[in-house]
Formats: sequence, C-alpha cells, structure tokens
Amino acid sequence: MTYTLNQLLHTSSCLMYVVTLYVAFTLHIPMLNIRFTKFDPGQLKYLTIWDVIIQAVFFFICMLNDWFGTNAVSPKKPPFIRKLKDYIHAILSFPIAMFVGVTFWALMFVDRELVLPKAVDPYFPWWLNHLMHTMIMITILIETILVPRTYPKRSNGLLGIIIFLFIYLVWIYIIYYKSGVWVYPVLEVLSLPLRLVFFSALITFSISLYFIGEKMDNLFWGNEYIKHEKSYAKKK
Repeated sequence: MTYTLNQLLHTSSCLMYVVTLYVAFTLHIPMLNIRFTKFDPGQLKYLTIWDVIIQAVFFFICMLNDWFGTNAVSPKKPPFIRKLKDYIHAILSFPIAMFVGVTFWALMFVDRELVLPKAVDPYFPWWLNHLMHTMIMITILIETILVPRTYPKRSNGLLGIIIFLFIYLVWIYIIYYKSGVWVYPVLEVLSLPLRLVFFSALITFSISLYFIGEKMDNLFWGNEYIKHEKSYAKKK
C-alpha cells in the first residue's frame, strides 16, 4: 500500500510540474516583454520557475528511487539514487518550495502589485498560479510525511542551500546589470541599504526552513529511526 502511494505521489507530482513548466514557458505576457527589452531570459528570471524545475527533477528522482533504489527507513548501504534523493530534498526541494510559497503569499497579502500585478491576470491563469505557489508546498509536505529520508551532515546541507541562494542572487544582479530592470518590482521600491536587509532576511528565512525540514523529518520519522537502530543493534 505504501509503495503504491509513493509511486502515485511521485509520478503525479512529476507529471504535474512538467505540465506546469510547459504552460509557463509558452505564456506570452506583453507587459513583461516591454519591461525587459535589453535583456530577457524569459521565465528563467524567476525563482518560482527554478523551484518548479527543482520539483520536477526531484520527483523524477523519487520515481527512479521507487524503481531501482529503496525507501527503507535507514538503509545501511543506500544506493546512489537514494542518497541523491535525500540530499536534494534537504537542501533544495523542501526549503526552496516552502520559501517560494510562503514569501509569495505573504507579499500578495501585503501588496500583490509587488509580486503579481493585477494587469497580469488576463495572461496568467489562476490555476497556474496555484500550481506554482501552492501545490509546491503541498506535494513536498506530503512527501515529507509519507517517505523517510536521511538528512546530510548539517554543514554539507547548509553549504548546499547557501550556494544555491548565492547563485540565484548573482543571477538577479546579472539581469539587472544587463536590462536595467529588477526582476521583482519589490526591489525597485527599496533603497540599497533596505535591499541588503531584505536579501539578508530572505537568506536567513531560507536557512531556517532547512532546519524546519530537518525537525519535521525527525518529528514524523524519528521514532522509526530509533526502532531501526535498536533492531539492527540486537541482530549484531
């Protein structure tokens, strides 16, 4: 039963995010084309798209692990595909999905013009918005509850997420340098000092989400890990 649920979750999630990416990359939003006339990397400007790509790849890796790896609670010799799945979940899939979802809806609550102007609505369907900013949180939370994983050494995990965030921040500045336009309107209303504070707060929040993911994993699977270790010790 558990194996079937895992396969259903992983396959449906992977297909859902592949479709999401296809629709997103075929969207034509005139006002964005007008803003980015000098340099426009398209949908790859947005962290949301980076995250949807991450989720599609992650759930595909989960599918491969279902077929060729193992979902055992604490395997003594986990195959490479299981190690890869666990690492991506820890440093990217969980924290970035939660970061994108929480920050998007928080800013929407404060002032939607800062993240998704009303003028975009005719070109950007509501269901696509929820696939990108709501379902990403739901599917990764279900994955966290249904499937066990082994978190990496904390220093390795934090290094991974920090490197990812640094790469995206550099990308934002490259786009601004080449186009003269900030990817997110909220950055246009912030002075340099406030922008630095804003980025620092977001990075801190992202890192805190790593710890939250680790704590959630321990909450749902900690007792199983302990039982498994005791069982293994008795056999020895």
